Amino acid sequence: MPFINVKTNVKLDDNKKAELNKRLTNAVTVIPGKSVGYIMSAVEDDISMMFGGKNDSPIAFVNVSVLHSASRSSYEKLTAEIQNILKDVAGINDNCYVAYFETENWGMNGFMF
Repeated sequence: MPFINVKTNVKLDDNKKAELNKRLTNAVTVIPGKSVGYIMSAVEDDISMMFGGKNDSPIAFVNVSVLHSASRSSYEKLTAEIQNILKDVAGINDNCYVAYFETENWGMNGFMF
């Protein structure tokens, strides 16, 4: 049940947003036990962001929330995959932070996993 949220200063059309959501959803499956059927994603584009006090280049912040935890190597693989996807789809070559948040409590449709 991961949730992956991308915030970027790049303006994306609906096709690019759909491609990002699809590819990021598939990428999260590098974490053992995470399947596409339970992954939620969001892309927030064209927002005011700065990196190093400047706003003159494409940047992104990606937040990945997961139930329980995963290994550092899984997170490293996913980070590399996220970076490749953002480069391919949104033209973000550098200046991309990825943060991972783990939780033991995750609810859906009135019950807890």
